[in-house]
Amino acid sequence: MEEQVDIQQIKPPTNAKGPVGWLRENLFNTWYNAILTCVALLFLYFVFKGILTWAFTEAEWNVIPANLQLFAIGPYPRDQVYRIWICLYILTVLLGLSAGVWGGIVQRWTFIIGSIFLIFLVIPFEIVQRQDSNFVSIEFRFNLIWLIFESRRWLLGDIALLIAAFFVGKRITRLRSWILGGWVLSFPIIMVVLHGFGENAIQTSLWGGLLLTLILAIVGIVVSFPLGVFLALCRQSKLPAIKWVSIFYIETVRGVPLITILFMGSVLITIFIPYFNIDQVIKMMVAITLFSAAYMAENVRGGLQAIPRGQHEAAQAVGLNYAQSMLFIVLPQALRAVIPAIVGQFIALFKDTSLVSIIGLIELLGVSKSILANKEWLGRHIEVYLFIALVYFVFCYAMSKISQEVESILGVGKV
Repeated sequence: MEEQVDIQQIKPPTNAKGPVGWLRENLFNTWYNAILTCVALLFLYFVFKGILTWAFTEAEWNVIPANLQLFAIGPYPRDQVYRIWICLYILTVLLGLSAGVWGGIVQRWTFIIGSIFLIFLVIPFEIVQRQDSNFVSIEFRFNLIWLIFESRRWLLGDIALLIAAFFVGKRITRLRSWILGGWVLSFPIIMVVLHGFGENAIQTSLWGGLLLTLILAIVGIVVSFPLGVFLALCRQSKLPAIKWVSIFYIETVRGVPLITILFMGSVLITIFIPYFNIDQVIKMMVAITLFSAAYMAENVRGGLQAIPRGQHEAAQAVGLNYAQSMLFIVLPQALRAVIPAIVGQFIALFKDTSLVSIIGLIELLGVSKSILANKEWLGRHIEVYLFIALVYFVFCYAMSKISQEVESILGVGKV
């Protein structure tokens, strides 16, 4: 008769340690780590206690919602704000179509942008009435409430367009070439809509706030990238004239600060092109682009030098000429290797747009000066500058995060 053996099932060990176990292993595993942890906690307590007390009891954050439109568009005429919403609608449709067609990282960041739109739609804008206010300030706050109401209506339409374009892109995937063409044409169309023609033209001197910052940054990034690649290829050229002209340009631009280039662009472009009345914003676009292209060229050149010589020889062995081997073999690998450096240059360019306030343009940082000059907001420097720093951080962090996701998709750093 066979004996029945009672087999006891043993569960696999669990790796979950819980919060207490994690603290014991990482922060209190030795006596000196425990002392350092306690000292660090005390330091953080005394530092953040004052900051949080000021932020929740003393700071007057109403300066932000009261001037939100000024932060966004600067002195742009208020009766022409619908042009900015039209431009935003154009970009929203393209973004929704792109998310539906390509999916992946584009769809993920489209969802994030849509969530931001939704937050602005439902966020309450508190309007505090001061005790010493008069009829003028009451009328000002009534106009502010009306502007917020109008902005919510435009924003609701923007969210609806984003959702509709996303589902259209999901259903019709053959729109890829049209979407790419739309992105290429979107910038000149937006510039025309913002500026206008004839009597309805709005001079670029009235463009300001985050609107001007984004325009300068986008133009600098989009134009300086291919120009930087071209300069990097010219620097490695075997033709002495092309090579030394490129070297001279790159080293000259990298040897002077950006503010010098901005002042020179403001003056010299008019001297070299005396027959055209060029707006100050266009001059700053040219100056920022030429400055960034020199640094971009060195980043790309570093990637080109990292490619083994065998890649060039293999391309020649299969019958590719120089242009084909560089375009299809060498350059994609070089750009893939220097994605962090390129994105770092883009982030620096975005922050450097704040220097145009010295030339007289009212970009995001320049708007703060006009707000703080208002007697109603005297002494609110910390609140205003913290808000501007937060805006810069959000955009810079978004670019950094996108670059990390692109690196992960392309396998940068993986063997």
